[in-house]
Amino acid sequence: MSIYDAIGGAPAVQAAVDDFYTRVTADPRLSGFFSDVDMRRLKSHQRAFIAAAIGGPQIYEGRDMAAAHAGLDIADAHFDAVVGHLVDTLTALGVPEDTIATIGSTLAPLRADIVTASAHSIN
Repeated sequence: MSIYDAIGGAPAVQAAVDDFYTRVTADPRLSGFFSDVDMRRLKSHQRAFIAAAIGGPQIYEGRDMAAAHAGLDIADAHFDAVVGHLVDTLTALGVPEDTIATIGSTLAPLRADIVTASAHSIN
């Protein structure tokens, strides 16, 4: 059984994406990245990306991670904050810790494509 099926399929992915973006856009360290973003479109892309990444039937047809995040000046600290919100979201939705760890290991290699800023801290 895929992670997608184990967590509840499309309804679970939608709930996770909605909760995740509520957390991220409320975070003053991250909210500026989303000020001029069409959130409906972004959530749709994110649902497709996550579903495809965890074994769902969707095919992700969006830009690759490097292209999607180019020019955003994302630092390691931003990436870590986003990961923290993802973990909090999945935990709140009752996703088992081992499944969260598997999702994390699937997404961790994306750091190299997303982080483009030189090391600096965020507040």
